[in-house]
Amino acid sequence: MTTADPQEFFALFAAERRPDPYPHYRRWRESRPVAALADRMFAVSGLAEATQVLRDPAFGHPEPEYLDPADRLPDQPVDESGRVVRAFLSLNPPDHTRLRRLVAKAFTPRMVEQLAPRIEEITASLIDRAPAEFDLMTALAKPLPVEVIAELLGVPLDDRERFAEWSHAMARALDPQFLQPPGTLEPAVRARQSFVGYFRSLASERRRAPGDDLLSALVAVSDAGDVLTEGELLVTLTLLLIAGHETTTNLIGNGVLALLRGPDGLKPLGTDGEHAARVVEEVLRYDSPAQLTARTALRDTTLGGLAVPAGSQLIILIGAANRDPATGPAPETFDPAREPGRHLAFGQGIHFCLGAPLARLEARIAFRELARRRPDLTQSGPPEWNPTTTLRGLSALPVTSGG
Repeated sequence: MTTADPQEFFALFAAERRPDPYPHYRRWRESRPVAALADRMFAVSGLAEATQVLRDPAFGHPEPEYLDPADRLPDQPVDESGRVVRAFLSLNPPDHTRLRRLVAKAFTPRMVEQLAPRIEEITASLIDRAPAEFDLMTALAKPLPVEVIAELLGVPLDDRERFAEWSHAMARALDPQFLQPPGTLEPAVRARQSFVGYFRSLASERRRAPGDDLLSALVAVSDAGDVLTEGELLVTLTLLLIAGHETTTNLIGNGVLALLRGPDGLKPLGTDGEHAARVVEEVLRYDSPAQLTARTALRDTTLGGLAVPAGSQLIILIGAANRDPATGPAPETFDPAREPGRHLAFGQGIHFCLGAPLARLEARIAFRELARRRPDLTQSGPPEWNPTTTLRGLSALPVTSGG
């Protein structure tokens, strides 16, 4: 049986390794694509094994907890039986199927595509306003997804800065507890309270006066008479905020950094950004914005030749699996000309990211407009990384161009 010291596993995520954890991931994956860390805890880093966990119905999520009112966090949504209301991303069928179907009826591909002209307008404005020397994260990668998700939800312009603050605080709490520094949970709880309170009020307004936005669509959506409860609506909005903001910010920042570290800068995007879609897929594989996810064994099963008892927790190293040699030749190399291949950046199976088309669209437009408007962009200083692991991204990326 392949076993490993949990402390050796935790060391993969040490702060000093944050700028480039991938050599450490590679060594771990090559020796143990599946490893038992402790009783009923496994680490999964091989592509085939990670794909199996994400697609096999033997793996899923623990059932929602029943909480006594005295144990609930302030404003924590619960259903009428006292179960914690969770977003569909962390539910199993049939609850997952029902909620995802309802959300998908409101958050449609057509709605995403209709955003393209507005995303282009916002992106062009942000890039054109930036001086010759600027921080790419502050100037483009952070504000663009906030503007887009806020516009999608119909949030007033003056409230959008608060979005970024709430999202960042909640995203830091997504790391497993063994990776969270002290004091992480309290700001996340406060941010969630503020977010829930804000959208409870805004949803009430949309019920009285619907608009042409996703929030109005989610408030009104129904399927054979089934509708989202208030708690389900609020946790769905929380998911959309974090997934629609943090991951896309990281995708843009990680991608630009990878390009600028190459010999040709932004040139692989093409003079008119015509290769942006292909580059987006390579960034998703090479330096995925989402590095970790987790599943629970719902029954006794096997994985990579190991027995996995029911109730076991599995930590999936997406960043390691995406550089498995099974993804293609030279997986440790960033190759902007690589034809899109296999990666797990948006998951697999029934929990595949519903927001993937929007993230791809935003990143594609951001890369294309940079190629058009700042083709001579170069890195002018060392990048700074966020102190998070589950969501991997930059806090700062100094760049310069001819303006």
